[in-house]
Amino acid sequence: ISLEFVNQMLEWFKEGKALPRRYVWEIVLGAHSHFVQEESLVKLNLEDGMTCDVIGDVHGQFYDMLHLYSLTGQPTEKHCVLMNGDLVDRGSWSIEVILTALAYKWLYPKTMYINRGNHETKEMNRTYGFEGEAKHKHGEQTYKLFAHVFTTMPLATLICATKPPSGFVGNAILSPEGKKRYFVVHGGLFSKDGVTLDDIRKIERIGRQPGQEGLMCELLWTDPQDTPGRGPSKRGVGIAFGPDVTKRWCEANGVTGVIRSHEVRQDGYAIEHDGLCTTVFSAPNYVDQAGNKGAFIRIDAAGSQEYTQFDAKPHPPMKPMAYVSGGLANLLM
Repeated sequence: ISLEFVNQMLEWFKEGKALPRRYVWEIVLGAHSHFVQEESLVKLNLEDGMTCDVIGDVHGQFYDMLHLYSLTGQPTEKHCVLMNGDLVDRGSWSIEVILTALAYKWLYPKTMYINRGNHETKEMNRTYGFEGEAKHKHGEQTYKLFAHVFTTMPLATLICATKPPSGFVGNAILSPEGKKRYFVVHGGLFSKDGVTLDDIRKIERIGRQPGQEGLMCELLWTDPQDTPGRGPSKRGVGIAFGPDVTKRWCEANGVTGVIRSHEVRQDGYAIEHDGLCTTVFSAPNYVDQAGNKGAFIRIDAAGSQEYTQFDAKPHPPMKPMAYVSGGLANLLM
């Protein structure tokens, strides 16, 4: 893999062309070789002069992701990119999105990171288009390869500042070393108190689907709620967790804040739970109809955050969910 190859691949995709299957397999296996060496909770230390951009759901919106990458820049030695799950499904260029992300992972394993989302799962791929798209473009065996590599993606990333916080710290919760650190996960927190970072690190994930309960399911599926305590999930899977739950968890684990995705926000991001929980969503005008902005969050070596919003870009005439079999696509539109 080389940067030249990745750049040529992007031009190829823009022209609506498909990669030869052998290249697809090599990219998936190249990324797989790095995912399997990572723990279920990846620790990412931001050394002096480094930044990390946290990207929310992109959901197969390839042309919006290209615009997003033009704003974030590609991964480099000094600049990390963290994609926080739900790269595929709904949008009809999920193959192009996931191959681009996996190619960068293979090329820059120490500065390109990908967390698993609830759509990097077999059940969702069957319903929301990725399975149909993968089989249409590259055959059934290729889909099975993607389905397995999704299970090797880490479940969360702990972004750790290495410099003391700059400016007013106030009531900020700091790590035991007195630095800011952020827990980045696709969904959110848990149905019970007492879950530690170590518990997450030890989750056996490879080859497994998140199921309907347990820590892996909750990491990928839960949502914040405004009221204290815990409530039922509006999705029917996972739970909803209140600001008091977030505060207790952050204090117990020395975490400055939770950054999650998983839900559309009209401004591309929303700061919730008294600043301890931030939702970031990076698919602007989601499924061509939500009218929302996309956003990403840049974090530096002192743990300071900067938010950037962006608008949707035009794309070729193809509807979302184009590869969903049967009448579901029409129902969902």
